Amino acid sequence: MQGQGSRADALRNTDKIVRAAIAVLRRIGPAAPLEEIARCAGVGVATVYRRFGDRHGVVRAAFLAYLAEKVEPLARAAGEDADPRHGLDAALAAAVDALAAHHTLLAAARESGAFTVDLAERCLGPLAEVLAGAQRRGQIRADLVVRDLAAIVVMALAATRPGEPGRADARRYLALLLAGTRPSAEPLPALAALVKPGSGVSPPSGAARDPRG
Repeated sequence: MQGQGSRADALRNTDKIVRAAIAVLRRIGPAAPLEEIARCAGVGVATVYRRFGDRHGVVRAAFLAYLAEKVEPLARAAGEDADPRHGLDAALAAAVDALAAHHTLLAAARESGAFTVDLAERCLGPLAEVLAGAQRRGQIRADLVVRDLAAIVVMALAATRPGEPGRADARRYLALLLAGTRPSAEPLPALAALVKPGSGVSPPSGAARDPRG
């Protein structure tokens, strides 16, 4: 029983630290000291290091929690739209807006190497079925994969400024990038993540291919 209590305490401390990190990063910015995060969480700095290893670990955990709470539900809800293309565009726009809204956490995640296309792809995974639906209707390029959508989100946020101007810029860049997803007879180059050069392996279903066969 004592071991179960200790594990429960550890989980509570972890959650408190993550919540505190999100709040402190919003208030102070990417340079927020771990001491302030620990104070806000009501734990010692040693507990923060013990649970997360270093500052990068704290920022990554906070960013993952923010994605799970604010972005992943948007991807899951996209499938409820009767028009898959509209649902897809709306989900990506809302995701970009949610990330731009917490620009200090986003900046900290970039500095820590936490905001990657790989992470965005996992977060947007539920969009795979919506993307397939839009492709079946001819509403979007047939050779797009979820990783492309993740890259679009990352790119739309790459050149944004802090604050409300950055959110407006991100929406503009997203619109420009989404314009490139309209159906086209010209195939996209294959993703290096899907096909290794010289492997002789064809791209998987949904990856770029020449429609002329």
